[in-house]
Amino acid sequence: MIGYLSPAGFGLAEHIDKRSRFIGHVWHVETVEEAQARIQEIRERHPEATHNVYAYLLREGNIARYSDDGEPGGTSGKPTLGVFSAGGIQNVCCVVTRYFGGTLLGSGGLVRAYSTTARKALEAAGIVEYRPWLSGHFSCSYAQYERIRRLLAACGARLEGSDFGQDVTITVSVPKEKAAGLDAALTEATAGASAVTYEGECWRAERNDGCEE
Repeated sequence: MIGYLSPAGFGLAEHIDKRSRFIGHVWHVETVEEAQARIQEIRERHPEATHNVYAYLLREGNIARYSDDGEPGGTSGKPTLGVFSAGGIQNVCCVVTRYFGGTLLGSGGLVRAYSTTARKALEAAGIVEYRPWLSGHFSCSYAQYERIRRLLAACGARLEGSDFGQDVTITVSVPKEKAAGLDAALTEATAGASAVTYEGECWRAERNDGCEE
């Protein structure tokens, strides 16, 4: 896979097991600071909760952290993290809040309850694929402009802007894996007169149907 999978947005889900209430929260995050802010947000929202178990996975630096927040070791934070690592989900933060219902669930029951809640919250958030895009610019003649517009669409590129001066300066973005194809098509269409000067790279989310979020 060229890109990576991540939550499409915020996901909220609830799971009841032997009167214990589990509330799962899932977000797309990109930094440790952002993940910690989400964790603190839930702690402040649920100060009376028995536990606020968290887990997060960050692509940059390959960071994976979790906390059982007072639950028996290995019964909550790690299974929560495992839901995302097993599914190849990155740049994700999850907090599962538990209100104790009066009945002990045992180690196996806790593992199932926390992983089930995390999975439900991820399903509520949805999953998208983040892919690398390149941005840049090039120039073409007025006579070539409409043909170039059609060429960009055919190559999966996106026309971000056009500046009409002596020539037309086009700002374009394209999925990184399609950049070589765009370059070749542009060279052929303009007999080598136009070439993209790439200036930056970013990550964009796309749903499974290929539409950008």
